[in-house]
Amino acid sequence: QVQVEESGGGLVQAGGSLRLSCAASASIFSINAMAWFRQAPGKQRELVAVSTSGGSTNYADSVKGRFAISRDNAKNTLFLQMNSLKPEDTSVYYCYARHYNDYWGQGTQVTVSS
Repeated sequence: QVQVEESGGGLVQAGGSLRLSCAASASIFSINAMAWFRQAPGKQRELVAVSTSGGSTNYADSVKGRFAISRDNAKNTLFLQMNSLKPEDTSVYYCYARHYNDYWGQGTQVTVSS
């Protein structure tokens, strides 16, 4: 079983940056897939970025070129660097891990003011 916990959310002005962190309770070296999702009020949860144990990454079209997902295996932590933030990026951001089962964090709020 894996527990994941997000941190790093907050309020930022449009054009600013934030870095989200996701601390895992187990080694992430062997976790097949870790990802960031987000969910805005009244909308479905959507995939933002995914990182696989093989080193590949993929991004939603809406964040390509602005967000970067990365892992620090030594610290068992997943990151999401978010640059050039827009008001439409305002959401609760969730960390996800796929390791035989699906594991979700509680979410961290990101609010981007115009």
